[in-house]
Amino acid sequence: MESVLIVSNTSTTMDIISELLISQVFTRIVTAGSGGEARRALLEGDFDLVIIDAPLPDEMGDDFALHASDSSSGGVILIVESDRVAEISSVVEDSGVFTVPKSVSPDVFFNIVSLMRATKNRVRRLEDENRRLLSKIEELKLVDRAKCTLIQVLKMTEQQAHRYIEKQSMDLRQPRTSVAETILRTYEK
Repeated sequence: MESVLIVSNTSTTMDIISELLISQVFTRIVTAGSGGEARRALLEGDFDLVIIDAPLPDEMGDDFALHASDSSSGGVILIVESDRVAEISSVVEDSGVFTVPKSVSPDVFFNIVSLMRATKNRVRRLEDENRRLLSKIEELKLVDRAKCTLIQVLKMTEQQAHRYIEKQSMDLRQPRTSVAETILRTYEK
């Protein structure tokens, strides 16, 4: 994790959280004193972690937590009064917001941040894998479209069309997608 947004209406809370996070791998710590200020900070850039100390001067904090969860790919921690944890957690947990009581110890808070970092890393790997698979699907669609074109226009069998694309790819030292695009440009009208 590199960047964190801390939202609190008290500078002491911001300082305490900042001190706890300095020992982590955060290279950028941004603070905001209200929900409106925090929303502007989210518009300016994405954060790996958003920590909200509720209530905020202009709102409770749960609405901003939901907004941060929807508009940011980072983890969101909402710190609330101990007697409201269950109530607020039931509202925000489906959006991936982690709710903790204000009475949380530094060690537990450190563990929660570590858990959020681990979760963020796992999600990032899954997103990368998803992008890779989507790219592969698009490649397969393009090559299959080129095969169908060869079958229809040149009356090749599926095996012949496949072999033709593979051979052209090797002979021309081009990816199969480039060969498929050339086929489609040549024969599709």
